[in-house]
Formats: sequence, C-alpha cells, structure tokens
Amino acid sequence: QVQLVESGGGLVQPGGSLRLSCAASGITFSRYAMNWHRQAPGKKRELVAAITRAGDSSIYADSVKGRFTVSRDNADNTLYLQMNNLKPDDTAGYFCQAGEGQDNYWGQGTQVTVSS
Repeated sequence: QVQLVESGGGLVQPGGSLRLSCAASGITFSRYAMNWHRQAPGKKRELVAAITRAGDSSIYADSVKGRFTVSRDNADNTLYLQMNNLKPDDTAGYFCQAGEGQDNYWGQGTQVTVSS
C-alpha cells in the first residue's frame, strides 16, 4: 500500500519560514521523481517544485524561485520543501506527488496559511 504523508504546515506570519516533509512508504522512493503542488481555494493547482530521482536537479515555479528549496533523502524516503520569506499568496494546501511512467501517487496534503 502506497502512502505519501505530508507534514509541517501551519500558520506563519509574512516573511516567516516553514519546512514541509513528505514521508513515502510502499514504493521504492529513489525510483520516483517527486513534485510539490499547491492549490488555494478557487484557484488552479500549481506545480511548485520538482526534483529528479537522484535529487541532482530541480525546477521551481517562477512565483517561488529564490524562496523555496526542494530536497530529498532517498535513504529516509522523505521529500522536503523549505519555504522562506513566505507571502500571503503562498497560502494553500500543499501536496506531494510521486511520478514514474504510469505510476502516480498523491498525498493528502498539508495546509499552509500565511497571515499576520
């Protein structure tokens, strides 16, 4: 049974930081490229960051470049998203996704709220 479990969300003031985690089980984690997505109420889902299977390359949405960093620990089957200088527009549910060919798995998400 595949599980992706996100954690680390919460309420933070503008300019603050959070670190999201996504713990994977039931898959050979190192065989999957991993992505972070977010979706705010009334808005389309947005790909925030993606990282290769080895963790040697990543891409980011323009809206988060320079503020967010995606990383992974293949020995610990965990994906991370370090979010710095958070803005109210970053408020959303954040979801991790594992993808490889036709295999595609999603977590339940963790809520991030940026507000003073």
